[in-house]
Amino acid sequence: MLFLFSLPSDRSFNINVQQLQQRFRSLQRSLHPDYFSQRPQKERDFSEQHSSLVNRAYQTLLSPLRRGLYLLKLNGVELAKGTDSDIDVAFLKEIMEINETLAEPNNEAKIEEIESFIEVKREELTKDVSKAFERDDFQEAKKLLAKMKYFENLEDKVKSKKIPS
Repeated sequence: MLFLFSLPSDRSFNINVQQLQQRFRSLQRSLHPDYFSQRPQKERDFSEQHSSLVNRAYQTLLSPLRRGLYLLKLNGVELAKGTDSDIDVAFLKEIMEINETLAEPNNEAKIEEIESFIEVKREELTKDVSKAFERDDFQEAKKLLAKMKYFENLEDKVKSKKIPS
């Protein structure tokens, strides 16, 4: 994915988002299926396949969580599914309390507060994940990305609470 977007091949977690977006737009201009509608079927298939690949790669690299998980996978490390054994109890308790607050009815002010808290935590975790990758500390990156995953789930819950009924 990194090579697809002409990003550094050193598997760095840090990327230039503006460069990524520009390269994405450029690739989509050349590969988008709309430009191949009058071409032979083989070329249309190629366009669809590669346009889809570009979209998936872009979404992966744009998200710090997905990018980090991708880099872990490149280095032979994957998050275990369904296990919290690497996560400290205090963190899990904090997540549980936030979930309980989100479950309460009529708590718009709390939701705004939680949303701000999640944003701050995501920025902190992104910086910490970046540092872990710089040190090639994949186990630390794995722990941090597991936490980041919890915050992404919380963020999804906050978004669903904010959608007007």
